[in-house]
Amino acid sequence: MSKLNRIVDFYIEGFTSLSDWARTLWIIILAKLFIMYVLLRLFFFQPDMKVNFDNNEDRANHVIEQLTNP
Repeated sequence: MSKLNRIVDFYIEGFTSLSDWARTLWIIILAKLFIMYVLLRLFFFQPDMKVNFDNNEDRANHVIEQLTNP
């Protein structure tokens, strides 16, 4: 457990001792990741496969048909 505590302390110390521009850069990176993974998935990538098909076999058959048809 002490090894895990040392690793966590290492990262906490590293992030708290960042300069202002590095902290701003991390905020920008995290905001972009939030936009890409949460907002785009929420609004543009709807779970159509779960709505249109009842089970995994039907979903798999649909994917195979879409991949093999030109």
